[in-house]
Amino acid sequence: QVQLVESGGGLVQAGGSLRLSCAASGNIFTINVMGWYRQAPGKERELVATMTSAGSSKYADSVKGRFTISRDNAKNTAYLQMNSLKPEDTAVYYCNTDSLDLGFSQHTNWGQGTQVTVSS
Repeated sequence: QVQLVESGGGLVQAGGSLRLSCAASGNIFTINVMGWYRQAPGKERELVATMTSAGSSKYADSVKGRFTISRDNAKNTAYLQMNSLKPEDTAVYYCNTDSLDLGFSQHTNWGQGTQVTVSS
Protein backbone atom coordinates (compact mmCIF):
# COMPACT_ATOMS: atom_id res chain seq x y z
CA GLN A 1 0.00 0.00 0.00
CA VAL A 2 1.17 3.46 -0.93
CA GLN A 3 0.09 6.65 0.77
CA LEU A 4 0.19 9.97 -1.07
CA VAL A 5 0.07 13.19 0.92
CA GLU A 6 -0.52 16.39 -1.02
CA SER A 7 -0.02 19.93 0.16
CA GLY A 8 0.27 23.45 -1.16
CA GLY A 9 -3.18 24.22 -2.49
CA GLY A 10 -5.05 27.37 -1.65
CA LEU A 11 -6.60 30.58 -2.90
CA VAL A 12 -4.60 32.88 -5.14
CA GLN A 13 -5.36 35.80 -7.43
CA ALA A 14 -5.05 35.47 -11.17
CA GLY A 15 -1.44 35.84 -12.23
CA GLY A 16 -0.19 34.44 -8.96
CA SER A 17 1.74 31.27 -8.16
CA LEU A 18 1.37 28.16 -6.07
CA ARG A 19 3.55 25.13 -5.49
CA LEU A 20 2.02 21.75 -4.85
CA SER A 21 3.87 18.88 -3.19
CA CYS A 22 3.11 15.16 -3.13
CA ALA A 23 4.99 12.83 -0.80
CA ALA A 24 4.68 9.08 -1.32
CA SER A 25 5.34 6.53 1.38
CA GLY A 26 4.67 2.88 2.12
CA ASN A 27 5.41 -0.30 0.21
CA ILE A 28 7.52 1.23 -2.55
CA PHE A 29 10.33 -0.31 -4.55
CA THR A 30 10.30 2.34 -7.22
CA ILE A 31 7.93 4.94 -8.61
CA ASN A 32 7.95 4.87 -12.38
CA VAL A 33 5.72 7.87 -12.98
CA MET A 34 4.55 10.68 -10.72
CA GLY A 35 1.98 13.09 -11.97
CA TRP A 36 -0.73 15.61 -11.31
CA TYR A 37 -4.31 15.55 -12.52
CA ARG A 38 -7.10 17.99 -11.85
CA GLN A 39 -10.87 17.98 -11.78
CA ALA A 40 -12.99 21.09 -11.99
CA PRO A 41 -16.66 21.10 -10.96
CA GLY A 42 -18.81 19.39 -13.56
CA LYS A 43 -15.81 18.27 -15.59
CA GLU A 44 -13.85 15.06 -15.98
CA ARG A 45 -10.49 14.56 -14.34
CA GLU A 46 -7.70 15.57 -16.72
CA LEU A 47 -3.96 15.17 -16.89
CA VAL A 48 -1.93 18.22 -15.91
CA ALA A 49 1.65 16.94 -15.94
CA THR A 50 3.63 13.76 -15.42
CA MET A 51 7.28 12.90 -14.97
CA THR A 52 9.08 9.57 -15.21
CA SER A 53 11.84 8.48 -12.86
CA ALA A 54 14.29 9.30 -15.65
CA GLY A 55 13.06 12.88 -15.75
CA SER A 56 10.93 12.81 -18.90
CA SER A 57 7.93 15.10 -18.52
CA LYS A 58 4.61 15.63 -20.27
CA TYR A 59 2.20 18.53 -19.94
CA ALA A 60 -1.34 19.37 -20.92
CA ASP A 61 -1.38 22.02 -23.63
CA SER A 62 -3.32 24.34 -21.34
CA VAL A 63 -0.50 24.55 -18.80
CA LYS A 64 2.61 24.41 -21.00
CA GLY A 65 4.92 27.30 -20.25
CA ARG A 66 3.18 28.09 -16.96
CA PHE A 67 3.47 24.90 -14.89
CA THR A 68 6.60 22.90 -14.12
CA ILE A 69 6.68 19.41 -12.67
CA SER A 70 9.70 18.12 -10.81
CA ARG A 71 10.48 15.25 -8.51
CA ASP A 72 12.97 14.16 -5.89
CA ASN A 73 13.37 10.43 -6.39
CA ALA A 74 15.30 9.99 -3.14
CA LYS A 75 12.36 11.45 -1.23
CA ASN A 76 9.61 9.94 -3.40
CA THR A 77 8.21 13.44 -3.73
CA ALA A 78 6.80 15.32 -6.69
CA TYR A 79 6.23 19.02 -7.05
CA LEU A 80 4.10 21.16 -9.33
CA GLN A 81 5.14 24.79 -9.65
CA MET A 82 2.20 26.75 -11.02
CA ASN A 83 2.83 30.26 -12.31
CA SER A 84 0.63 32.77 -14.11
CA LEU A 85 -2.43 31.09 -12.71
CA LYS A 86 -5.77 31.67 -14.40
CA PRO A 87 -9.33 31.30 -13.07
CA GLU A 88 -9.73 28.28 -15.36
CA ASP A 89 -6.99 26.52 -13.38
CA THR A 90 -9.40 26.31 -10.46
CA ALA A 91 -9.87 22.64 -9.60
CA VAL A 92 -9.04 19.90 -7.16
CA TYR A 93 -5.54 18.71 -7.97
CA TYR A 94 -4.71 15.05 -7.45
CA CYS A 95 -1.33 13.41 -7.20
CA ASN A 96 -0.95 10.13 -9.05
CA THR A 97 1.79 7.51 -9.01
CA ASP A 98 2.56 4.39 -11.00
CA SER A 99 4.77 2.32 -8.71
CA LEU A 100 6.23 -1.11 -8.04
CA ASP A 101 6.06 -2.51 -4.53
CA LEU A 102 8.71 -4.60 -2.82
CA GLY A 103 7.18 -7.70 -4.41
CA PHE A 104 7.43 -6.04 -7.85
CA SER A 105 3.68 -5.72 -8.22
CA GLN A 106 2.48 -2.63 -10.06
CA HIS A 107 0.10 -0.16 -8.45
CA THR A 108 -1.66 3.03 -9.46
CA ASN A 109 -2.24 5.35 -6.53
CA TRP A 110 -4.18 8.57 -6.00
CA GLY A 111 -3.88 11.24 -3.37
CA GLN A 112 -6.83 12.76 -1.57
CA GLY A 113 -6.68 15.94 -3.63
CA THR A 114 -5.90 19.54 -2.81
CA GLN A 115 -8.08 22.48 -3.79
CA VAL A 116 -6.64 25.25 -5.95
CA THR A 117 -8.83 28.31 -6.41
CA VAL A 118 -7.80 31.20 -8.65
CA SER A 119 -9.82 34.39 -8.31
CA SER A 120 -10.19 36.88 -11.13
